[in-house]
Amino acid sequence: MDLTTVGDVMLDVRVDAGALARGGDVHGRVVVQPGGTSANAAVWATWIGASARVYGRVGDDLPGRLLERELVERDVEPALSIDPNAPTGTMLVVHESGERSMVADRGANARLQPQDLPDRIASGALLVSGYLLLQDEGHEAAVAALERADATWIAVEAASWPMVEAFGVQRFFADARRANVVLANEQEARVLTGRQGESAVMALGERVRVAAVKLGARGAAVSFDGRLVAAPGEPVAEVDPTGAGDAFDGVLLAEFARGAEPEQALDRACHAGSLVAASTGAWPERGSRP
Repeated sequence: MDLTTVGDVMLDVRVDAGALARGGDVHGRVVVQPGGTSANAAVWATWIGASARVYGRVGDDLPGRLLERELVERDVEPALSIDPNAPTGTMLVVHESGERSMVADRGANARLQPQDLPDRIASGALLVSGYLLLQDEGHEAAVAALERADATWIAVEAASWPMVEAFGVQRFFADARRANVVLANEQEARVLTGRQGESAVMALGERVRVAAVKLGARGAAVSFDGRLVAAPGEPVAEVDPTGAGDAFDGVLLAEFARGAEPEQALDRACHAGSLVAASTGAWPERGSRP
């Protein structure tokens, strides 16, 4: 595999808060889509023609079967354990006046165990979800994935700056010591380094071979073997940024696994993220290519 991801496979439910009426019944548009950070990243890797596999845990239910089928249809190999006691994870995304609120029911995702993973994870690149690493439930599976990785690029993503703060920066780096790639947004990078902007990127790059920081509409910056590489953001009319960072991660790592230069990998990753931000879904259109 070019890219193997370990972590979250979820069903996303999206609704516009403007359609809601407290205590009343209304008609409105409700969008149900496949999602989850690890599934998102794997799907976007196949978008550029890479091979991808995702390890996760789903319930013995309709959403779980739907997600497995959708992954197969996007050329992702699903390595999903079936949990007989927990439902497939669900994410509720509510939009209101340009703001986004999310409620995550991790469900079976939180019950991923080391025994759900092979003894050796051979791949060009491995991406472990921060939602596994930074929480007690699933933490052992995240550490096991990192320890069992047989990959040139071993990556973790920081997931959420409040989670990083609660978990502890030093513990994060200690538990992710096998990782040579860290992926973060600007706020997460600030928490991890105490610095801002390019200074945060370079400080993070002192700890790992590759530090990639997503800057939203301003693009992204990467410290690659101590060298700063930056790419501007693409001008888009933002619709919903949910999943844009996952697309960036999947494309960047898949490009690295296939030998791309940092500049090319970063440009393609930023392009993938912009496509998500300008759409209503976290996955590319079927059959589309960059």
